Amino acid sequence: MRPSLPLLLVAALLGGCGDGLFYQPSHTEYGTPQQVGQKYEEVYFTSRDGTRLHGWFIPAQGRPKATIVHFHGNAQNISAHYAFVAWLPRQGYNVFTFDYRGYGKSEGKPGRSGIHEDAQAALDYIAARQDTGTPNLVVFGQSLGGAIGIVAAAERTQGIRAVIIDSTFTAYRDIARDKAHEVPLVGSVAGSAPSLLASNAYNPIDYIARIAPIPLLLMHGTDDAVIPIAHSQRLFEQAGAPKQLWVQNGGRHIEAFSGFLPQMGPIVLRFLDQSLSGAAVPTGQGAVERN
Repeated sequence: MRPSLPLLLVAALLGGCGDGLFYQPSHTEYGTPQQVGQKYEEVYFTSRDGTRLHGWFIPAQGRPKATIVHFHGNAQNISAHYAFVAWLPRQGYNVFTFDYRGYGKSEGKPGRSGIHEDAQAALDYIAARQDTGTPNLVVFGQSLGGAIGIVAAAERTQGIRAVIIDSTFTAYRDIARDKAHEVPLVGSVAGSAPSLLASNAYNPIDYIARIAPIPLLLMHGTDDAVIPIAHSQRLFEQAGAPKQLWVQNGGRHIEAFSGFLPQMGPIVLRFLDQSLSGAAVPTGQGAVERN
């Protein structure tokens, strides 16, 4: 999620269009994998209601271990978010990143039920490809994409070998309340009238227990001013084993693969190796410090 102005958020919530605040798409192209020396394929596929969607398939260097399906955050499009996963093909992982409806080159208009159809369509598409070199799928979601990825993984466990979630929230109303309470007076009104807030459909907290026994890795920064770390802590409590929660001390929003890549990269790769090999994935919590 983008750290949008609380007043604008509350105005939208009290106006009855809270869901729209979660989607801030852009059609601008900010860059491509080619600009960082990586080959990629432009992909077009259709959502379950026929909406035409766009994505990039970036093949692994060497024999692929799995295909990571990347669910990006609420603002901009894949060309702005690809940097978070650009390091993974060099580690032997295909990456498939795509834009939800209304983002980038994808058609349609963003909406919660439609975007969840898009998420399932992305998994359907990549699972049906015969040229990925591996049947293994990994769901990786960041911020809003983490919320979408949790639901997608819970609804479709077949073929998914691991789930990685970075800096997401428990429920749409929960994060809406958090933002509403940043504004004096208005926050108390929003808190006493939950029906004015975003709808309660597709809440990650209602789905996360269904991911088990697929291994789950949660990540969050202690200084996240967009989505407080308490959301990931509560998700960890509700999730089934095996599960891990890794905290970045001093970390801001979705910094795991930017400001903390030297610390979090090896942790993520070890988690993936354990998940894909069938080895026991330990349940527990840990923390890393910024260098």
